[in-house]
Amino acid sequence: MSDESVIGRRYTLVIPKAIREELALKQGQRVLIRVEGKRIIIEPLPWDPYKVMEEVVGEPYEEEEEVKAEEWLRSRAGR
Repeated sequence: MSDESVIGRRYTLVIPKAIREELALKQGQRVLIRVEGKRIIIEPLPWDPYKVMEEVVGEPYEEEEEVKAEEWLRSRAGR
């Protein structure tokens, strides 16, 4: 899905309603913004990163899962 928006005063950007609803975005939710070539990518971050970490790591603990979790965290931190 794509939609058009306008950059406003102080460089604010309103995310169109259809996109907000499709992604279940909420006011106050954090997003990751990065540049890929000439594109701006805005990625919603999970509300509860610890819950996501639990899903990635799982039980019982295995070192391979720790590596996956670390890679996931680094990708979300923009490194």
